[in-house]
Amino acid sequence: MCFHFQQATAQTMAVKTKEWKKENIFTRYLQPAVFSLSKVMMHDVVNPPAAARYYAYCMLGAYEIISQHDPSMIPLGNFLNQYKRSAIPMPSKQYDHRIAAIYCIMETGRLMLPSGYQLQDDEARFIAEQQNTKVSRAVIDSSVAVGSYLAARIVEYSKTDRYGKLSAQLRYTPVKGDAYWYPTPPAYMEAVEPNWKTIRPLVIDSCNQFVPLPPVTFSKDSNSDFYRLAKEVYDVSVKPTAEQLNIASFWDCNPFVVATSGHMSIGFKKISPGGHWMNIAAIAAQKANLSFAETITVQMLTGITIMDAFISCWDEKYRSNRIRPETYINRYINLKWQPLLQTPPFPEYTSGHSVVSTAAAEVLTYLLGDQLMFTDNSEELFEIPARSFASFRHAAAEAAISRLYGGIHYRDAIENGQQQGKQIGRFIAGRLKSAGVQPLKP
Repeated sequence: MCFHFQQATAQTMAVKTKEWKKENIFTRYLQPAVFSLSKVMMHDVVNPPAAARYYAYCMLGAYEIISQHDPSMIPLGNFLNQYKRSAIPMPSKQYDHRIAAIYCIMETGRLMLPSGYQLQDDEARFIAEQQNTKVSRAVIDSSVAVGSYLAARIVEYSKTDRYGKLSAQLRYTPVKGDAYWYPTPPAYMEAVEPNWKTIRPLVIDSCNQFVPLPPVTFSKDSNSDFYRLAKEVYDVSVKPTAEQLNIASFWDCNPFVVATSGHMSIGFKKISPGGHWMNIAAIAAQKANLSFAETITVQMLTGITIMDAFISCWDEKYRSNRIRPETYINRYINLKWQPLLQTPPFPEYTSGHSVVSTAAAEVLTYLLGDQLMFTDNSEELFEIPARSFASFRHAAAEAAISRLYGGIHYRDAIENGQQQGKQIGRFIAGRLKSAGVQPLKP
């Protein structure tokens, strides 16, 4: 009797071990799948707010698939605005929810991104790998069908957020006056997404739910608070430390930097702030040894957080419409001064990286705790060394202050942006908690 019990227990453990190894294999597909989106966005030079929107929607279908497979997971409709679940029209035994979820990430990107057709090769490689692991053709085809079905449903949902109406809005014209933003060198690009506040948020109630403190009042007076803000940016740039230079470069995250040499201009493409935090989420999930479902949950919640944070931040940017340090310093301090980082083409207040990074850090802290140490290698693709952090909040604080070191933000835009981001992140974490989404790690 004892022998048969031990034998049954051993068999059960063997099955669980085999399933865990299979889960682990599928989890390793997730980061490459999300990065495949980043590669296409870099090719298309997708601006930061739009990139965050794509990341968010591309993760929703994957979460929907795994939440319908596991009834213990909280449905998206419990915390997303105006979302209605589309039931998968196929018995769960006919498809593999993990294959379907990974395929759905890429398929949603294929349908939504301007150059989404490039993802077809990634999809084909993924399917070929499943065939090589002896997954039956019937299961693969069914899984692809489920992934495609949910991707199409998510695209339908995305079309209700007013993004399609942006092109019909009036083009932005710089506001006249010394205090206001004006396009900056070298490319003098036009304003990025001046009407982004009209996009429907996914979790927060409205674009202006978290209006930050007012910015310091503009002044040309060398004794004014505003002049002191600009002088701080200038002084840091004169004798930056090696660490300040490293921090500024690491968190640059400018999707399109233009370098000039004589009459020639060269464009350099990078990931956006949202792309950087999506990769941090993937790194953290791996470090925390999360399951497949938990990893998708972390990536999905990071995506919706950065999307809502950009909507809130962009609402303020085009309300205050504040002049950038480069323009102010060139006019009133040093005509020939240039910032370390290229000034992005939109108003200064509040700092986008400060808002988005802090919001993402708050949600990740809710999910995984405040003591998860990790090494962030997101920028190694651009030959920038990895950096290590003691927590998500540590990383977010560094991302925020990097904008001062880089010469593209004043201190009040950074600090008030951090407060704005903290309010957004804590609101989203509170909404998740109320909906029943529990922390994944104590």
